[in-house]
Amino acid sequence: MPDETPLSRNRDFVLLQAGQLLSRAGSGMSGVAYPLLALSVTGSSARAGVIQAAALFPFLLFSTIAGVVADRYERRRLMIAADVVNSLALASLVAAILADRVSFPQLAAVAFVDGCGAVMFGAAYSGAFRSIVPRAQLPAAASVEQARASVVRLAAPSLGGVLYVFSRVLPFLADTLSYAFSTLSILLIRRPFQDSRGAATSSVREDLVEGLKFLWQVPFLRVSALMIAFSNFSFRAGQFAMIVLARREGYSGATIGVLVSLVGITTLAGSFASPLLRRAFSLRTILLSEFWASFGVIAFLVWPNPAVLAVALATQAFCFPNTDAALASYRYAVTPDRLTARVTTAASNLSVMTLPLGPLVAGFLLDSVSARTTVLTVTAACMAAAVFGTVGRTIRNLPELEDVVAAGAES
Repeated sequence: MPDETPLSRNRDFVLLQAGQLLSRAGSGMSGVAYPLLALSVTGSSARAGVIQAAALFPFLLFSTIAGVVADRYERRRLMIAADVVNSLALASLVAAILADRVSFPQLAAVAFVDGCGAVMFGAAYSGAFRSIVPRAQLPAAASVEQARASVVRLAAPSLGGVLYVFSRVLPFLADTLSYAFSTLSILLIRRPFQDSRGAATSSVREDLVEGLKFLWQVPFLRVSALMIAFSNFSFRAGQFAMIVLARREGYSGATIGVLVSLVGITTLAGSFASPLLRRAFSLRTILLSEFWASFGVIAFLVWPNPAVLAVALATQAFCFPNTDAALASYRYAVTPDRLTARVTTAASNLSVMTLPLGPLVAGFLLDSVSARTTVLTVTAACMAAAVFGTVGRTIRNLPELEDVVAAGAES
């Protein structure tokens, strides 16, 4: 008989969410502080872009292998180890800031290590989430997770910007402490983070191939991951361009934090609207809305103001929680538990393969061409994905999400 305990009374789900909200809050605060500190230390948009790329490259380099590790070993221990590594990396940066000895190489190294920890934690988290939430409640749980994460996206950047104005060290100190709360929540969870299984009898290479093969054999998972790659590139590049342009215009760190938080406001609104939108629109429409919304940057081409760009990006962000929740529910429904981390990270690896290039390309373009040309260039990829997804057979012939979840529950 299926578990009918409401999510709000699922103790382990509440603990997992609470720990991750605090951890994401810390990451959100340091996330807005990273480019500000990089610009302060280097004085170069291109170098600040390198710092942002350093934090994102681990998602490209290690996502797939992290999924293999998370499916082979105890997920709880991997998540705790990732938290510890991240906290130590951030603590070293805190010490350097306090000693006024921050350098470009150290900042890049800390950003890279922080990204590595996030990759491993995320790989194990996907399996933990799948194990803690009953299958029938996965769509609702994914929507709840997106809504709560949206609250963090709303508050954290503004708070990070304000803290940065008071002291450059405060956002990074807050992020360091947030990892301790994450670790505590993981330790308090009673339920195992994976199904019982014997010792692995296959090689790492065989496990890796199995996860990639499963992903590639499900057309929607494959195509949607590639489309999200274009969206990630354009959005990351656009947001980095907005921060750099706002700094050039003399905006304060607090004001820049507010502009970044606009994404959190609309993402939160999208999260609250997600249940209604899932009932009113098909999975195809929900997915494509994210890409067609990228055409909103045309407003910036008419009026090249950082605030206009922030509003355009925030408009697109309204669609993110709906797309993410639907994709996650579909993936969890069709993927066996023993493959969950591998398939999730394989899809993630496809989705983030262009992610580090976003701020990197935007930084170099901003040092070379106009703001209009930069924004149009980096957004063209998402616009092209909108057209491809609309005319492509894979997205056009999608089944309804409820049918996919129901079929998975019966298997």
